[in-house]
Amino acid sequence: MKILLVNQCFFPDHVATAQHLTDLAHEMVQAGHQVTVVASSRGYDNPEIRYPVCEKWRGIDIRRIWTPGLGKKAKWRRFVDFAAFWGNAMRILFFLPRHDVTVCLTSPPLISTLGTVVARLKGGAVVPWVMDLNPDEAVAAGWLKAGGLVERALTFIQNWSFRRASRIIALDRFMADRLTAKGVRPEVIHTDAPWSHDQAVQYDVAARDAFRAEHGIAGKFVVMYSGNHSPCHPLDDVLAAADQLKGEERLHFLFVGGGSEFKKVQSFARSKVLQNITCLPYQPMEKLSGSLSSADLHLVVMGDAFVGIVHPCKIYNILTLGIPFLFVGPDQSHGSDLARRLGHPEHGRVARNGDVPGIVRQIQEAVALGSQPVNPAARTLGAEFSHSVLCPRLVQVIQQAAARA
Repeated sequence: MKILLVNQCFFPDHVATAQHLTDLAHEMVQAGHQVTVVASSRGYDNPEIRYPVCEKWRGIDIRRIWTPGLGKKAKWRRFVDFAAFWGNAMRILFFLPRHDVTVCLTSPPLISTLGTVVARLKGGAVVPWVMDLNPDEAVAAGWLKAGGLVERALTFIQNWSFRRASRIIALDRFMADRLTAKGVRPEVIHTDAPWSHDQAVQYDVAARDAFRAEHGIAGKFVVMYSGNHSPCHPLDDVLAAADQLKGEERLHFLFVGGGSEFKKVQSFARSKVLQNITCLPYQPMEKLSGSLSSADLHLVVMGDAFVGIVHPCKIYNILTLGIPFLFVGPDQSHGSDLARRLGHPEHGRVARNGDVPGIVRQIQEAVALGSQPVNPAARTLGAEFSHSVLCPRLVQVIQQAAARA
């Protein structure tokens, strides 16, 4: 079977969608399929990084798209990069041979529409893997006016492609509900979260100690936010809490990753002269165990307006490691669902957006308890979201969609 995977990011990029799509491509190759990936030739978080235009890697045929790499400093820069990706992806997809199934992620926005157009011309199934919903996300972030001409046009295009999909992968029940509200038939929606990287990420005491020593946080109680820093995961309340807790000498905040809001965190720490904040870039996969294991309390943040639009996929690695987490977000959300399922308030803490005193209190309580041993209950829950469970299941869903088409 010929499988086409389309997304802005792929190996060796470190962002979450690149890692998950790389895992899926490997699984498809191991299942005996021919896999072609169309992705960007530039790094997602650092456009100065360039990757080969054409590459054969571990049995995967990779075709990479040129974009100007203007970055995320302004909306017009993003728009130009997205438009360049769209245009060059169209050229590549039209000249590629027919594929039995095309799996489209959602970066850049509405790329599944292009996959749908090509599949309708050449044949084959289309399976959107909805990592985030646009233009819904743009409206929630205030980048687009709800009900405006642009928003209505983009929503029409999005819904047109979704309603013609053979299957759609939603990440949680809230996202599935949004898709159903858009007119997608419930039987077309398959709901499964993105898996943890449990094959590569394990709790590692030696790597934890080495990472802490390398970054000068040995002996500290480390509160970590690791992953994409974006408006979907508003960090203002967490930063305000860090400012209020600056007198706690034992406590240190570690922000790891990138994204449009990463520089905002750095700027806040500089402007407030906060010695209790350290910012680090995305860590490569081989260092991820040490990086994530170095935390005593992980932060998972979800903006109220983004429930069902984006998904807190970082939480699965945290559960796999068995480290306590604090979810900051609405009660009706996937993060709160998992905290309730965990059933251990000291391991799955919850606070609400806007409640800075509540966030401070939860962190202080965690510090008072000190570094906790690995929690078996968290690991048991995390096992439901392991690579070995979810990745093969997604392969089956894609194979079934191709067979029906």
